[in-house]
Formats: sequence, structure tokens, C-alpha cells
Amino acid sequence: MKEISVVQLHELHQNGADFQLIDVREPLEHDIANISYAVLIPLAEVPDRLAEIARNKQVIIHCKSGGRSGNIVRWLMAQGFDNVYSLAGGITAYAQQIDTSLTVY
Repeated sequence: MKEISVVQLHELHQNGADFQLIDVREPLEHDIANISYAVLIPLAEVPDRLAEIARNKQVIIHCKSGGRSGNIVRWLMAQGFDNVYSLAGGITAYAQQIDTSLTVY
């Protein structure tokens, strides 16, 4: 499984890179803390919303700590996606290392 660090994600965003960030947590989790430029597609909805996942640019999947995103990245790769990465440490790592104003839950 391919991973990207929160520092690498932050650099991509700061540099204006063309990528897609998908949050696979539940809406209640997203309400607690979120990365403003992420698209919310709860884990259970991913199979029905594949058309919303880009195939022509880097796609980074995140959850709370990396478990769910890792699982969905492996599943997406089995579906033929070769451009997907899991955010190592999830939003917890992002809140600790990049945006300390976010709530860690």
C-alpha cells in the first residue's frame, strides 16, 4: 500500500498541486475536525461513489489514524486505481504536526 505523510500532503497543498483529498470518516467525525479541502465520502459509501474518485491525478485518502484509509486504498487498488495513497497517521497526525488548532479526538 502506498502512503504519504502529513508533511508531504501539506507541501502538495501549499504548492498548489492538483490532487484530490478524500476523508472516509463518518460525518460526525468530520464535524469534530476536518481538513478544509477534503471531500467527505464515508467509507461505506465509497463503492457507490467511485465515479467521484479521480483517476487522472493523485488521490489521497484519510481517516482518523490510517487504518480505514489503508483498507480502502488496498480495495481501490484492487479495483484498478493506481493513483491512490493513504495519509499516514490520518487527521490525528495532521492535527499534531500541521494544524494544531484541530481537535484531536
